[in-house]
Amino acid sequence: MPNTPRDTAATGTPRVEIGQHGLRLPRIGLGTASLGNLLGAVTDEQAVDTIRHARDCGIGYVDTAPLYGHGLAERRVGSALRDTPREDLVISSKAGRLLRADAPRDESQYADGKPFYTDVPAAGPVWDFTYDGVRTSLAESLDRLDMDCVDILHLHDPDDHYKQASSTAYAALRDLRAEGTVKAIGAGMNRTAVLTRLVENCDLDVVLLAGRYTLLDQSAMADLLPACREHGTKVVVGGVFNSGILVDPSPQARYDYVPAEPVVIEKAARIQAVCDRYDVPLAAAALQFPLAHPQIVSVLVGARSVAELDMDLGLLEVVIPDGLWHDLRASGLLPEDVPVPSGPLATGLERTAR
Repeated sequence: MPNTPRDTAATGTPRVEIGQHGLRLPRIGLGTASLGNLLGAVTDEQAVDTIRHARDCGIGYVDTAPLYGHGLAERRVGSALRDTPREDLVISSKAGRLLRADAPRDESQYADGKPFYTDVPAAGPVWDFTYDGVRTSLAESLDRLDMDCVDILHLHDPDDHYKQASSTAYAALRDLRAEGTVKAIGAGMNRTAVLTRLVENCDLDVVLLAGRYTLLDQSAMADLLPACREHGTKVVVGGVFNSGILVDPSPQARYDYVPAEPVVIEKAARIQAVCDRYDVPLAAAALQFPLAHPQIVSVLVGARSVAELDMDLGLLEVVIPDGLWHDLRASGLLPEDVPVPSGPLATGLERTAR
């Protein structure tokens, strides 16, 4: 099947409009979970340097959340961007968890008894999808960010809280948008079923999907992406490396933050073998792949250092032959109908020397 034609939202246009309030989203953004000490500690200095370097390279879109480092990521974003004109930035954060000193242990944030976030403040996340809880969460995020507004507010991981997320929490988002407090509203998750229901039943401008539309996993094509197209909801994609396995599919690779199963490693290794035939880094194909889908307006890179960010930006510059995508389809590693990139990407970014 020939490449699916790409509309304006997928041709590398530096900014794409989402919602009805004049918000234009860059094609590349910076995700900050890693800068909140996900799977390893990052110093304040390293985090701030990385965020500022992203800004200096033209990345004007930063996504964060209270969960990321139990407030660390938001504080580091605020510190790094304090002197940046607000009109030059698109900032998104999330609601659905409040950080409280007496929070019970959340087992969803642990694997094999070890927390995903290390060396974090004592206040932990407590679920709260009430109307007041969402507004309180935003107020507390703004305090940590030292900003007077965010542009996008997402409901965060409401997998087991659909009833409240689609009622009281959504009502809070809707009112915040109507008041002009935020320009766009959405939801951010790494599973598609509840996210699809939210798109179908709530008026969301954008969703943030992590890990379910990647070179390894295109499961969002079955439900979420068609729903978003029908309802005019744009999609931001994160987790394009599936926790690192699409950088290095070694036996020690992680997938969805935990050690990968052998069958997943085997598939990633087969994808890498095709990339090797064309002398294309696996990570370059993984980073560029989602941008071909017409519903996807932006991809987040989750760099945890200046060097890692420069590596990611270099991957965006790799020209990938059409034959690589053909071979992935022919070998059954990509569906026949999946959109794939064609030609060099235009991201609107300018890399700076250090």
